[in-house]
Amino acid sequence: MIEGYAVPDFISDFWHYYIAAFTVAGILFSLWLLWSQSVVKPLAPGEQAEVMHPTWDGDLQELNNPLPRWWMWMFYLLIVFGIVYLVIYPGMGKFEGASGWSSAKAWQEEKTRVDAEFDKVFQPFAGKDLTVVAKDPTANKMGEHLFLTYCSQCHGSSGQGATGFPNLTDNKWLFGGTPDDVKASIANGRVAEMPGGLAGDVQGAKEVANYVLSLGGKQHDTALAAVGKAKYAACAGCHGEDGKGIAAAGFPNLTDDAWQYGGSEDEITKSIVKGRKGGMPAQLELLGENKVHLLAAYVWGLGGGQKPILVAPAAPDVAPADATAPAQ
Repeated sequence: MIEGYAVPDFISDFWHYYIAAFTVAGILFSLWLLWSQSVVKPLAPGEQAEVMHPTWDGDLQELNNPLPRWWMWMFYLLIVFGIVYLVIYPGMGKFEGASGWSSAKAWQEEKTRVDAEFDKVFQPFAGKDLTVVAKDPTANKMGEHLFLTYCSQCHGSSGQGATGFPNLTDNKWLFGGTPDDVKASIANGRVAEMPGGLAGDVQGAKEVANYVLSLGGKQHDTALAAVGKAKYAACAGCHGEDGKGIAAAGFPNLTDDAWQYGGSEDEITKSIVKGRKGGMPAQLELLGENKVHLLAAYVWGLGGGQKPILVAPAAPDVAPADATAPAQ
């Protein structure tokens, strides 16, 4: 990265020199080709050009006429234009061009300009309590448009998710569903990974899967669950002995019905054997603070958000009255 803008990320300088040499060779070849045609003398008045073979349909012939001079000069000018372009703009491997222009920089400048215009619309809601913003019809409509643009591809247009993408309308939140938690998830992203285990031991994985199903009171094979209980010890470090997970660390509860990758015996077995890797990409850099604020309010207001945790005010630092003092 240079000044925050992406540049070609070559594994080694070989590819930089390869591209530069290939480009220069192409220009030199074009110059040589044009020069070789320039030395061909133009036909004298009345002189017949060389007839190329074969001849078609008895009298259809191809003549070896030299290129018109105006055409050749046009090609020379195009080559000069190409050289000037490569000096000013990037096109020679890692060389950035004398102007310093890049598509990433141009995109960022355009994005900054557009964001400044949008921020004028979003500004009235900036910094407001998310629970208040969520109840505002105008903010809710803006949040819906943002959600459909940036979030619906994974979570669905209604926020109910799909396999591998969590449902935002229930009250099962892996990283917390308070307004602040939702905003943190959108702004900073989340990483969720389940390491694979019992590789090659599908039967052992099925035993653990049945024990996990038993923790939630779901239909399971009692005999397999009894054997899987001991093997579940390797999972208890993250999900707890009771399977209820550790919300603060992002380890899911295995006893509820919020299974992101499916809660059947087969799907749980697959998760144990192969593991799962997912996460939520951070959006703050892409969207900016104001859009993230509106999105968080909208997502929290979809119906599955948890109430904010209210901290009781501290007791005033006043010495207790003397019970023995006479009443005034």
